[in-house]
Amino acid sequence: MNLQICSRAALEVMLAQGLPQNAAIISFCDPVGVGRHRHDGYAPIDFRGKCDRVMQIAARDLDPEALPKFGLSVEEYLPEADELADFILQAVADGCPMICQVEDGQSRSAACAAAILQYFEGRGIDIFADYRYYPNQLVYHKVYDALKKRARSKQ
Repeated sequence: MNLQICSRAALEVMLAQGLPQNAAIISFCDPVGVGRHRHDGYAPIDFRGKCDRVMQIAARDLDPEALPKFGLSVEEYLPEADELADFILQAVADGCPMICQVEDGQSRSAACAAAILQYFEGRGIDIFADYRYYPNQLVYHKVYDALKKRARSKQ
């Protein structure tokens, strides 16, 4: 499986130099005005004219015990999970190289990549074992569970 995890800076370089052909990008970011990116100039990456197959998700990088502080439950976190699973399943069916991206390329994107690798190849642990990454447990379980659910519904 052709799957990359990268930071915003690395993806911006790839966008300038040219993405892999037929790439599918899953781009996580903080909601505008949240987290360390509160300044007025922050905006999600603009993919217009550079990539047609993109799913952008604004989701805080939270641990399960922090959810109540933000008025969320596990069930309410990452409501895009089913749509993301459909996006992933279609990208894989179409043979697209996939790129999972977030600001630093360590938590949400790594968790998404781990869920994809676990679902398709049974080796999501490779991401968890890699010292460069700190996969977000909520994102991992939401994506992995959505992939399993979507696959069951297509059977």
